[in-house]
Amino acid sequence: VQLQASGGGLVQAGGSLRLSCAASGIGFSIKVMGWYRQAPGKQRELVATIASGGTTNYADSVKGRFTIARDNAKNTVYLQMNSLKPEDTAVYYCHAQTWRNYWGQGTQVTVSS
Repeated sequence: VQLQASGGGLVQAGGSLRLSCAASGIGFSIKVMGWYRQAPGKQRELVATIASGGTTNYADSVKGRFTIARDNAKNTVYLQMNSLKPEDTAVYYCHAQTWRNYWGQGTQVTVSS
């Protein structure tokens, strides 16, 4: 089982990044996919999730700036991040939920002021 995330990097405040995460080797239907993040010295927090039917959920801090999307056929989830702020700097983790939880390795997003 593998969640392979990509798309992180360094961007200036106000810029955009797009994260992708492809799940492979999961033999069950993925109910929910999403993104969490962890900044230095802080706990991991929810960024956004999307259910297999398309229902989305966002942290208040990213509403209106981030958009989550999903390709069920490819077991892939995307996170379009616009109007990035320095406080968005964190390691972003991909998550997939079947009857258990799966986590990706994390991808660094750094937003400079």
